[in-house]
Amino acid sequence: MFKARLLTRWPTIATAFILILTGLSFAEPPKPLPNHPGNVFIEGEPVSVQPPQAHAATWRLVDYDGRTIGSGQITSDSIALGPLPIGWYELVSGDDSAPLTNRRSIAVLAPLKQSPTASSPIAMDVAMAWFYAAEKMPAAANLCALTGVSWVRDRLRWDELEPQRGQFADDTRYDKSAQIQTAAGLRQLQVMHMSPNWANPDRKRFPLNLRDSYRFWREIARRWQGQMLAFEPWNEADVETFGGHTGAEIASLQKAAWHGLKAGNPKLIVCQNVFAVQQAQILEDFHANRAWPYFDTFNFHHYVQFDVYPRWYAAFRAVSAGRPLWVTECSLPVRWTGDEQFKEPSPADLKVQAERVAKTFATALHEQPAMVFYFLFPHYVEGQIQFGIVRPDLSPRPAYCALAAVGRLLAEASPLGRLKTPEKSIRAYWFTAKPDGLEREIIVAWSETNTATLRLSTTPLLIFDHLGRTNTLHGNELVLSQAPLFAVLPTKSYRQADLEPPPPRAAFLEGKPSPVVFQALWPKSDVSLADSAYNIQAGKTVQVQLRAYNFSDKPVSGKLQVSAPPNWLANVKPELELAPNSDIDLQLELTPPSDADSQFGRVTMTGEFGPDNQSVLSLRFKLSR
Repeated sequence: MFKARLLTRWPTIATAFILILTGLSFAEPPKPLPNHPGNVFIEGEPVSVQPPQAHAATWRLVDYDGRTIGSGQITSDSIALGPLPIGWYELVSGDDSAPLTNRRSIAVLAPLKQSPTASSPIAMDVAMAWFYAAEKMPAAANLCALTGVSWVRDRLRWDELEPQRGQFADDTRYDKSAQIQTAAGLRQLQVMHMSPNWANPDRKRFPLNLRDSYRFWREIARRWQGQMLAFEPWNEADVETFGGHTGAEIASLQKAAWHGLKAGNPKLIVCQNVFAVQQAQILEDFHANRAWPYFDTFNFHHYVQFDVYPRWYAAFRAVSAGRPLWVTECSLPVRWTGDEQFKEPSPADLKVQAERVAKTFATALHEQPAMVFYFLFPHYVEGQIQFGIVRPDLSPRPAYCALAAVGRLLAEASPLGRLKTPEKSIRAYWFTAKPDGLEREIIVAWSETNTATLRLSTTPLLIFDHLGRTNTLHGNELVLSQAPLFAVLPTKSYRQADLEPPPPRAAFLEGKPSPVVFQALWPKSDVSLADSAYNIQAGKTVQVQLRAYNFSDKPVSGKLQVSAPPNWLANVKPELELAPNSDIDLQLELTPPSDADSQFGRVTMTGEFGPDNQSVLSLRFKLSR
């Protein structure tokens, strides 16, 4: 039943898959709103901004490189700067030590020549509903659209939408967010990570009855048809912050959520409820529960160093069942310093943050994910870490310009390989892409040390820096620093290059969803999360509480079988009957031997309910003596 086959045309298949599911037509490229929120302009537009909040009698305009390129007197509530080249600027009133209140940042972006397609892998986590009041959402959505991202990620709280079981709120901030982002041309992925009190008093944990999850997702999928196109049923369930669930528990929730979401809207992209970290036992436990027929994309996050990416992606790819990989949070953030009121990174770290944007996408895309969401658009801190690429007033940090450069130059990017170079400090990733709507090849390159020279076999057509500014051509040489460059090349240039290809693609595992879903009801206090295992005593009989669900409109009946390690005793009722849309409780009686050779054992219950209708629950147990 669970056969493996290899996808030999991954980018084409993944692209077609997403386009078919979304079913969206492409709008005209986005343009700035008339009032230019955040002081974001398009190249060629006259730039006019208000003076800084606190200011002296004069102003000066400073570019990203610290050069003063203009100055004048503040005589009104608007300062006209005229058209400016692509880049990031600060209008400063005072000397170089002037505080943030004496500064106003400005971004000038290249105009997008075409609207981003659903298959372009450049995306961003925005959390619109949580960070912005309804009146500010159109401005934030417009700034997102101007970067060229193809998708955005939002967040919701279940209890705000369904405060009591079966009672849904009529008009919420999540409805407004969905409407406004759709109007801005943004495709949306939604996620949540908390149960209502009425579904589980331990709100970080999954609902005690998965039928609550099924009903919620069914109603939300119906409610936001044509607006919300993809859903992650839970965020980072594998870590304690969001409940600390085992792989088996994560798989059971996924199956129930899949049924609910598809019942509400069969065209939805149902994402796997996203993993936070690479924990081998949790991933293996998840995979053992054969959840792959119940997700359209396999989702995970990373905040690791760039050289760790190959190992990180390999671990998740191994359990992805060949589904498209979606990375729905990633970045390598910087720390804020100075005034706690502003939580602003230092000027040097603002540059580091900007430089890391292209590095994040280039290194990630080499691993062949179908979608990469940068974390994060809004001003947001955790402890001393600043993630946001805009400030609370929407004014841009340099990283905002860097994301716009990636959105424009790596549109439709598909990896060709990593360039092999004798210089170990050089990182150079080669892609096909459509910068400005033109079919080209793109190299994203930088040096891990201060400077290096990369000689190419083909002379670039154009070179851009990490902010999207045009750089001077030096024949076929790229003069590299720690700030990445984009080199635009003619198509088929890669044939003359020595490339290390992207990693092998995962085998596609066949499988058909069963309407029958099993769930283990085990106390959180008896879970060993790092082992993705339930704690039991060797030589002692234990009753494992289970629940079986039928998420269909027809009755089902079948046989149950249990497999266990040698010398383990495992029993469950041999036959099961379920009425339509019902659930019943079961007990798995388990007795591990007192002298077991291994500290761990896996027990798997399989239900056979007819042709192509098989359901699996596989549990890992940790023995104490």
